[in-house]
Amino acid sequence: MNANSPMKSADEIQSAKNLATVIYALQAAGFAIGISYLVAPVIIYLKRASVTGTWVESHLRWQLNTFWYSLAGVALGLFTLQSMAGFMILAATVLWVVFRIVQGWSRLSRGQSMLTART
Repeated sequence: MNANSPMKSADEIQSAKNLATVIYALQAAGFAIGISYLVAPVIIYLKRASVTGTWVESHLRWQLNTFWYSLAGVALGLFTLQSMAGFMILAATVLWVVFRIVQGWSRLSRGQSMLTART
């Protein structure tokens, strides 16, 4: 937590957890409703100031990184789609996104931050 940021109340922490839960749900729903995957980072960028200084902030960073790296993986996969490598890249990207959603949502539900320095 930043030394310059004020302590957050229990209600503010719960609100931050609810926000992160909604983002994980939007990311997961993206497999069925593609637009929800694109809406998730927009919400994060609009609301991330409200979670600054909380352990939930690490989840929003995790979720943004999941989005941007998956976007790069899909772009690379589509660019190389004419070869078998493109299909493998797309499949690996989908599996990686599923892993990130499951791992992040699981840690959030247990009240744990995403501990890695580079998420």
